[in-house]
Parts: sequence; structure tokens; C-alpha cells
Amino acid sequence: MNRTLFRSLCVAAAAAAFLSGCSKQPMRPSPASTVLGPQGSAAPVDASFGQETTGLTDRGSDFDPNGHNRTALQAQAVLFDFDKSDVRASEREKLKAAKEYLDKNPTHRLLLEGHCDWRGTAEYNLGLGDRRANAVRKYLQSIGVPAARLETLSKGSLDAAKNGDEAAMARDRRVDLVVVNPAAAAGGVAGKPL
Repeated sequence: MNRTLFRSLCVAAAAAAFLSGCSKQPMRPSPASTVLGPQGSAAPVDASFGQETTGLTDRGSDFDPNGHNRTALQAQAVLFDFDKSDVRASEREKLKAAKEYLDKNPTHRLLLEGHCDWRGTAEYNLGLGDRRANAVRKYLQSIGVPAARLETLSKGSLDAAKNGDEAAMARDRRVDLVVVNPAAAAGGVAGKPL
């Protein structure tokens, strides 16, 4: 299949999904509500971001109008090696803690956002971000999280620090665990079913 035909099919599929109003795909958050903020790496980043922790960092019910809470499990971001999508053994404790969080909050779900550093093409990085998010999803399912409580989204290198140093690139190779509360998005009380 040549590239032009493949791209045409991809555009047609994306348009069909958009026009059908598929409710399973999460809405893309505004840049102001992302971990890095509206200006990429210019926004201050939490010092605990990506550190090896096993406990949850629960910072209250900071749900945005879409029902997303980016801070509840921020310290649980799953980090990856360069150009890899397998969940490292050292990162699995974070996912076990996320499962515990979901067990304690039965109305919440997780949006798994795959990210990459700035290197590579946009298309490749979107694919790699997708593979990373799906690897995290697969691991969470293997430890007992129901598939219906997990969503994936690849952001590729959209939020990556351009020409970042090694430390910035290491932080960009991650899957963010975004807590989703459908009750908060629907105008209900956070944590309480409608």
C-alpha cells in the first residue's frame, strides 16, 4: 500500500470517528491543565514528579470541568527508557499504587497519556506514546484493573521540551496517570455517583 493511499485512509478513518461522535475517546485537555502547562517546560514542575515512590500523592478533588484530575497520581508517572515501551520492573510499584487508588475510588477511571521526548518524527512519537500507554494498560489489567476503567491517549512529543537536556528528556518519556471522574464531568459531586 503506498503512503498516499495509507494517509488518505487514515484521514478518512479519523474523519469518520470524529463525525460519529465516538464517546469512548477522551477529550484532549487544554494546555493549561497539562503537567507541563501552556508553555511546555516553562511552567514549574512539581519536584516530586517521576520520583521513585510507592505511596499515593492524593491532593484532593481537583477535577477540571472535563472530570480530569492531573494531580492525584502525578507522582505515579510511569517512566520509560529511550525508544522503549515496556514497563520497567522499577515502575510497577507505581501501577500497583494506582490500582489501590482505583479500588478505593470505584467511580473513577484512569486516562493513560503516553508521552515521548522531542527526538523522532511526530508520527513515530505518536505511535511510541500509544505503545507506552497500551503497555501500562496491559500491566494494570494483568493486576486486576478492569479494562472499562482504563482509557489511553498518545500525546507523542506534543508536550516535550524541545532540545531538552538528558534530565528533561527522561521526564518526557512517560505515561501520565490522569484520574477521570465521570460524575465531576457531568456536573455531579466529585467522588459521588449521580
